[in-house]
Parts: sequence; structure tokens; C-alpha cells
Amino acid sequence: MSLAAALPLTPITRRRLAIFRAHRRGYVSFWIFTVLFVISLFAEFVANDRPLIVRYKDHFLFPVLVNYSETDFGDEFLPTEADYYDPDLVAKINEYGWAIWPPIPYSYKTVMHNMTQPAPSPPSWKNLLGTDDQARDVLARVIYGFRLSVLFGFTLTAISSIIGIAAGAVQGFYGGLTDLLFQRFIEMWSGMPQLYLLIILSSIITPSFWVLLIFLLLFSWMNLTGVVRAEFLRGRNLDYVRAARALGVSDVSLMRRHILPNAMVATLTFLPFTLSGSVTILASLDFLGFGLPPGSPSLGELVSQGKNNLQAPWLGITAFLVLGGVLTLLIFVGEAVRDAFDPRRMPKSGTPG
Repeated sequence: MSLAAALPLTPITRRRLAIFRAHRRGYVSFWIFTVLFVISLFAEFVANDRPLIVRYKDHFLFPVLVNYSETDFGDEFLPTEADYYDPDLVAKINEYGWAIWPPIPYSYKTVMHNMTQPAPSPPSWKNLLGTDDQARDVLARVIYGFRLSVLFGFTLTAISSIIGIAAGAVQGFYGGLTDLLFQRFIEMWSGMPQLYLLIILSSIITPSFWVLLIFLLLFSWMNLTGVVRAEFLRGRNLDYVRAARALGVSDVSLMRRHILPNAMVATLTFLPFTLSGSVTILASLDFLGFGLPPGSPSLGELVSQGKNNLQAPWLGITAFLVLGGVLTLLIFVGEAVRDAFDPRRMPKSGTPG
């Protein structure tokens, strides 16, 4: 049973879903991206240096969720956090029980020991994408870095779009002095040297996920303001908007119910590019050294390692394929969403895709 048939959707929503599904390239890209994103959300259960489940002396332990001390496995150990690569601890667990490990028994910060080749080592059955120059598994760092980059990009795009659309709507709807003052403010604010400000910020505090998000949000909200403003300047003079105003409809209802739906088509045309830029901006900052703290799982840090270790081409190739693949999938999905919200599109099997 299809989604449109299973849920009580409006005719407009059913029409949009039909157009989205007819856009084969975007529809397939959506499912590929969704599967990859869901897997990355459970990265701790896919790539971790802790077992998923440990049965020890008739007790079930869950190291992937709970931090256990080595003394939990015997008084002969030290009261420190359990190291499940410790040969003595491994022998103790195997003597009194068993352990189930994730498919990739390494976390993004796990340093490989007893390597047969110096780091960075090439791909092997032990490390499918090789290791970086600090002897960490590349595949594990890609999974964690993919999750971090996508969540950062989605959060930045969502919040900045809400602010930008609201600002553009107010500008275009009221016009006049309101529009004039807003435009002068945007011109001055957009001229601020963002990179220099970020360098100053990095010298004062250590950037984190939320610090970088708030800083970039201060400037990224202007991406969609101009498009929404133009649509509202055009839409406020349409006959049905004037008729609704004459009937006493409030300004908020006019903007939200009568003008915004038509403005969303032009907005969604630019939204895929905004989303792609938001996903890659964290990688760019990490590549330049002004992003997350050292050691954080980052695709930009992997790009930097590829540049610094030309003798290890698997690092650069992996970074290129991951970033290029993510951007390609997002652009294809964005095209399908744009077509779905286009009122000129019809839900036919021959819809271009």
C-alpha cells in the first residue's frame, strides 16, 4: 500500500507525492540518502571499539550504552574504564562468557595498534578504507563524519531558512520604509568579513558544533531573503490578496496562507543549493583549520589528510567520493521536491525525472 493511500492526505499533498515519485532520479536518491543517514544515526552500533553485548558470569552487559570499569570484570584489574582490546580483559570475558562486536570494531577515535604497515596504511580486510596518518580507521571516521556533517547542514539550513523566509516576507509585504531599512541593514551585514571574524572567534574560544552553528547562522539567513522578498512584492498586489485584505484578513494570515505558498516554489528552487552549501561548509572550515576541535570526526579533516598525504591516495579518493556523493544525492532530491511543489507540474507517469 502506498503512502498516499495509507494516510489521510489532502488532494494537493497526494498530487505532490505523485510528482515526487515520478521524478525517478530524485526518488531513488531520496531512498539512498535516507538509508545512509539512518545507518549513520546508529553509528555507535555500526562502528565502535566497545562490544554491543557482553555476557559475563550469567549477567548481560551493554558496553555500547554504559561505561563499565575494569573492576566489574574482576578485582585484579584497575578501577579504570574498561579497555576491551586489553588481552587480559578479553581472556577474562572469553573465560566466563562471550561478547558480540559491531560490524566495524573501531570507533572514529580508535588508534590501531600492532599494525603491519606504517600509518597511513592502505585498505585491507581489517580496515576496508585503510587508516589515516594517525592510525585511525577511515571507514569509521567517514560514518561518524557523515552523520555530523549532515546534521549540521540540516540544522543550519532549517533555522536559517525560517529566519530568512520570515525576514523576506516582512520586507516584501510591507515594502516602503520597512523594506528600505531592511535592505540597507542586509547590505551592511552581508559585507562583514566572515572568515576574519571566525579566525578571531577561534583565537578566543574553541569552536564547537553549537558555536559554529550559531556563528554561521548570523550570516546564512540572508540566502533566501531576496527571493522571498521579490515574491512577496509581486504577490501583495494580486487581486485575490487585495480582496482578502478588504474582507479584513489579518496581515499574518495574508502572508502565511495566501502569498507564502506561491513564494515557496521559487524558494525551493534555491533551497537545494543552500542545503548543499550548509553540508559542506563544516568540511570547508575543518579543512582550513577553523572548524571543530582536533580529533573530531570530520570529512574536512579527511580532505586535509588527503592533501597532506599524497602517498596515500585512498584518503583523498574517499573524501572526494563521500562529499561528491552526498552533494549529488541532495541536489537530485532537491530537484524532485522543487518539481513536486511546482503548481504547473502534473502527476503523470511521463513527468521528467
